[in-house]
Amino acid sequence: MERKKTGPLKIAMIGHKRVPGGEGGVEVVVEELAVRMAAQGHQVTLYNRAGGQGPRLREYKGCRIITVPTLNKKSLDALIYSFLAAVRSLFGGYDLWHFHALGPSVMLLLPHLLGKRTVATVHGLDWQRAKWGGLGTRYLQLGERVIARYADEVIVLSRGVQEYFWETYGRKTTLIPNGVNLPQPLPPRLIREEYGLEKGRYILFLARIVPEKGLHYLLDAFEKLDTDCKLVIAGGDSHSGGYCEQVLARAARDERVVLTGFVQGEKKQELFSNCGLYVLPSDIEGMPISLLEAMSYGAPCLVSDIEENTQVLGSYGARFRKGDPEDLRRALAQALTQPPPAGREQQEYIQREYSWDRVVEETLALYRGNKQE
Repeated sequence: MERKKTGPLKIAMIGHKRVPGGEGGVEVVVEELAVRMAAQGHQVTLYNRAGGQGPRLREYKGCRIITVPTLNKKSLDALIYSFLAAVRSLFGGYDLWHFHALGPSVMLLLPHLLGKRTVATVHGLDWQRAKWGGLGTRYLQLGERVIARYADEVIVLSRGVQEYFWETYGRKTTLIPNGVNLPQPLPPRLIREEYGLEKGRYILFLARIVPEKGLHYLLDAFEKLDTDCKLVIAGGDSHSGGYCEQVLARAARDERVVLTGFVQGEKKQELFSNCGLYVLPSDIEGMPISLLEAMSYGAPCLVSDIEENTQVLGSYGARFRKGDPEDLRRALAQALTQPPPAGREQQEYIQREYSWDRVVEETLALYRGNKQE
């Protein structure tokens, strides 16, 4: 029986796009885990995908970065990147390989076949997402089967996905939800200057503009809403096959809608700090980090009633029926006149239940094979 290593670990992380970047939930999770693990003395190597803006880094906050070439094409991007990253990583002398998301996890087979210890995080059942075609869907489902059969440990972010893996594959998984950082509330300075936004006078949608996030439902509902509140749409495209352009063109016809594009830094902080209502109308989620962030600021929240959203929301916020624009319109009207439970108690709940430090502690225990039953 292999002896468990007790000292610092040498870890490879594969599957994200780029760190730093914050382009999506996977990138946020990888950065938070890697930086905190490095601060504890572990050697963490991040295999970034080529592309994006800014200089190529070789080091970031104590983590080593290796940039892997790929093609900027939806159908081949993850496959080429993860294959090259996995092959290169085999010569890195790592104690553990941590793969993120279904597609890249197909290549988990390579270190597995060499007897290496592997961990996979399922950030969501990606094959359900509308942007994938037949071949892409089958490849993601292959990644799911590889994870279920060959990964030494499987991390899931919600009870629903945990139940799915047990019912479908008889595979036990470990539930480790995402975390959130302590917020730094800011007054509306940049967003007032650039967009004319005032505290409490706008509804915020902050997410990738892809079909499964349900922005089209929100636009349907908002068009019928009698309010002078603005709707702020903050997010960018993600290989959504024209969906982003269609909904943004539609949004631009309503003078109450403000389009910011992808935001980060102080502008993002200001948007969360000052919104009158945060709305997440998604059909599918893995673990909604943007909802965690909104709740950490004490913002009133309205979400679709899928399990991944309501698990995070707990006893706070408000819900509407998934995929039902009329019920969303009703819930919006009610939330604007009678805001759902939020504030300090909500912030304390989020900080207590969704701590990144706890996520890192539980993940490291899993790396070493110390499962928490």
